[in-house]
Amino acid sequence: YGGMGLDFSYNIAVAEELGNIRCGGIPMAIGVQAGMATPALTRFGSHELKKQFLVPTIAGDFVACLGISEAGAGSDVANIKTTAVRKGNEYVINGGKMWITSGSQADWMCLLANTSEGPPHRNKSLICLPMNLPGIHVAKKIDKLGMRSSDTAQIFFEDVRVPCKNLIGEEGKGFTYQMLQFQEERLWGVAIALTPMEIVIQETIDYSRQRKVFGQPVLHNQTVHFRLAELATEVELLRSLLHRAVALYVEGNDVTKFASMAKLKAGRLTREVTDSCLQYWGGMGFTSEVLVSRFYRDLRLMSIGGGTDETMLSIICKYMDTLPRK
Repeated sequence: YGGMGLDFSYNIAVAEELGNIRCGGIPMAIGVQAGMATPALTRFGSHELKKQFLVPTIAGDFVACLGISEAGAGSDVANIKTTAVRKGNEYVINGGKMWITSGSQADWMCLLANTSEGPPHRNKSLICLPMNLPGIHVAKKIDKLGMRSSDTAQIFFEDVRVPCKNLIGEEGKGFTYQMLQFQEERLWGVAIALTPMEIVIQETIDYSRQRKVFGQPVLHNQTVHFRLAELATEVELLRSLLHRAVALYVEGNDVTKFASMAKLKAGRLTREVTDSCLQYWGGMGFTSEVLVSRFYRDLRLMSIGGGTDETMLSIICKYMDTLPRK
């Protein structure tokens, strides 16, 4: 279908390199296209659907978006309310999606919707939804704290009709398909954060070496150079966990626990690195003129998007068998 047929470790290598882009929004948009909106279609979609949607997406002719989150359901995927009711050979879609990256410009959406009244983990399906159909309303581009170059939309569906053949895989398996691809999404998110943290640390070293306070460079204070050493060590530890998880995943293992651990640590470490480094920039760190303030805003999303820190902790506890049973 136009891809290179490489294993997932190559995605991670690309993600680490994309971290050299000096903002978070562009790597995130590429990540949605390559690792969030398309994996389920790649794994479970029909040949016809792949020809129609996957080929032009891989070629870069189509922009894809992922329609999971809603105003009342972010990390709680099982709680989505959007419905796709089968009528003849079509689904009729009603509801809305929130926080949709690339939503204003997307050609198609990988949509998760309720297709039956059954249990919340078995009543959902994934559907390839062309974004030019009647009844699709892109309400607004959302004004955000960070990732400001990224197009993030709120979208409503009003009696949108789409052919039943646009169903990805089996009806009722959408939640399961989505959970599978979360492993890749979270590992990609970790990889994309590593290089920015390294860049912020290095730029802070360079700045604090030339900035003098009380007659000596800021960097010469032991509290500063020791702290930067600690942060660099933490980044390397996170990279090692990521590479271990990816190696296991490529061999066919379930790495949900390790991916969740890495995602949790990445969310917390990006906050720690950017906050600590911004402090050493003094007043300049509080301006929009320096990279550290941009990453301070952009990387804050790591602890929220793709599953919050608290959701990651719950998943880890589930795998440790310490989560209280209902």
